[in-house]
Amino acid sequence: MSLIGKKPIQIPDKVKIKIDAGRVYVEGPKGKLEWGLPQDITVTVDNSSVSVKRSKEGKIASSMHGLARAYINNMIKGVSAGYTETLEIVGVGYRGQSDGKKLTLNLGFSHQVVYPIPEGISIKTPPKPAHIIIEGIDKALVGEAAAEIRGFFEPEPYKGRGIRYLGEFVRKKAGKAVGGTEK
Repeated sequence: MSLIGKKPIQIPDKVKIKIDAGRVYVEGPKGKLEWGLPQDITVTVDNSSVSVKRSKEGKIASSMHGLARAYINNMIKGVSAGYTETLEIVGVGYRGQSDGKKLTLNLGFSHQVVYPIPEGISIKTPPKPAHIIIEGIDKALVGEAAAEIRGFFEPEPYKGRGIRYLGEFVRKKAGKAVGGTEK
């Protein structure tokens, strides 16, 4: 039995959940999400909780049990509170600018990097600090957008320049050794 899968999920007051034809629909104050259930997984909704069960035993059903419960829990948290990921840009002259449906990054390259903002995500760039704030209701989409933006210029280990998650520690390496062996 899956340790995560057997835990019931508590439903907040303002969230509505519906299961119909193998799909889960979750609606809350921040928006709506839907997801298709894996095979051999059944979901039941009580008054204030959701429970996920396997309809038959097997290796695939066992591995999907915990996944389905975690995904439904993330959907419920997303439509009630939302998810936020903050990136930090480190480097002289490096900055990001969000305008409408694109994020423009100046990262010391000969050109600007333009990232089209996916549907369901909002990206904010505060003026003073070099931060990028990614918000949305789908945890997977927020995390994927943050990883793609970080991938444009990952933190390098010598000077620490690049895009990193807020609070991420980048281990710096020593530079070239000064001096050498004498003859």
